[in-house]
Amino acid sequence: MDAQRMKKIFIIGIGAGDPEQVTMQAVNALNEVDVFFIMDKGPSKAKLTELRKEICRRYIKRTDYRFVDAASPEWSRGAANYRATIEDLNRDKQALFERLIAEELADGECGAFLVWGDPALYDSTIRIVAAIAQGGRLEFDYEVIPGITSVQALAAKHKTTLNRIGQSVAITTGRMIAQGFPDNVDSVVVMLDAQNAYKQFVDQDIDIYWGAYIGTPDEILISGKLKDVADEIERTRTAARRANGWIMDTYLLRRAGNGEI
Repeated sequence: MDAQRMKKIFIIGIGAGDPEQVTMQAVNALNEVDVFFIMDKGPSKAKLTELRKEICRRYIKRTDYRFVDAASPEWSRGAANYRATIEDLNRDKQALFERLIAEELADGECGAFLVWGDPALYDSTIRIVAAIAQGGRLEFDYEVIPGITSVQALAAKHKTTLNRIGQSVAITTGRMIAQGFPDNVDSVVVMLDAQNAYKQFVDQDIDIYWGAYIGTPDEILISGKLKDVADEIERTRTAARRANGWIMDTYLLRRAGNGEI
């Protein structure tokens, strides 16, 4: 296909919630986009949709772009086979994304998916778009624009570093940290923890830096010795989830020690 008629897709990291975290590279990409594909996840997450649109209003100079809203495929968070459930979810998303690119984006136009944080960290958009491109039914080019993650924002908000000097940091999920503290590291960032898995470590000398809705007006930050603040975090998290209908939180666990951070 002629380059001028080739469809293009941007996968744009938009940061952890603060519109000022959007990079200049992302702003330049936003201004090339004709169609923004917005995944609607229901009334409880309407704020997330509105924040995406606010970023566009704030940074896009042109007026001829448009939004295409589509209901995000549903999935069962309590399923016994988590990996199989996510694979089914991503297949449903792939079918939806492929339809949107085929039907809502004209030849020569540019579309975009706006991804929280960075598209490379615990997000499947890159994999899905790559699978569509490799499938060969649609012809398009795509590009990934990195963003500031909740991990980076968490450390900045707590005015700390992710690792001590010369030491490693692990980034993992609530499901994985529930199996125990990773070997050979003293700093662990945990994402997607729906079960308060940090509570299993309250009898150890560990510091925690916890944050929810980081970068948004609803931001909550708690830090201290895990044994002292674990119950406060659980109460706060439960209340915030009840009030908002959803929660996005991340935390850093660090074994106490004499090493410099």
